[in-house]
Amino acid sequence: MSDKLQRTLVLLKPDALHRGIVGEVMHRFERVGAKMAGLKMLVSDKDAAGRHYTDDLAKRRGEKVRNMMIQMITSGPIIAIVYEGVEIVEIVRKLVGATEPKASAPGTIRGDFSHVSFGYADAKEMPIMNLIHASASPEEAQSEIAVWFKPEELVSHKPSYTKYTLGEE
Repeated sequence: MSDKLQRTLVLLKPDALHRGIVGEVMHRFERVGAKMAGLKMLVSDKDAAGRHYTDDLAKRRGEKVRNMMIQMITSGPIIAIVYEGVEIVEIVRKLVGATEPKASAPGTIRGDFSHVSFGYADAKEMPIMNLIHASASPEEAQSEIAVWFKPEELVSHKPSYTKYTLGEE
């Protein structure tokens, strides 16, 4: 895979499934031509959630917030998706919107479907309900994909559009 052609991880969190917006969210990625390379629905155990929400989160937001995020992501089913495309990490992050829903622009997934602020979540001692996770960098995507997918669970395929958008034959 070239440095321009990337894979990224998207997690649709329990609140997205409870809201019944999975199809609409996935459709947004399809509309931009993101190629799905892996898809599964699961209930995360605490070990996988802890490997996903690393100590880096604790350093940025505190161990209490990290523990709440682990509790939230293990509270119900999630959908893990690997998307592939040209500079797809950045594209997906733009579609998803800012981590804090109230800061997300209209037209983004979080901007259209959520609104809670960090301040409100912190005051209520609850995790931020922001529907979705998207890897922040190609390096983060690589390590996060490994948490949720075995290599043999990822599929390489070439949809017909790739010969036009990626110059492939």
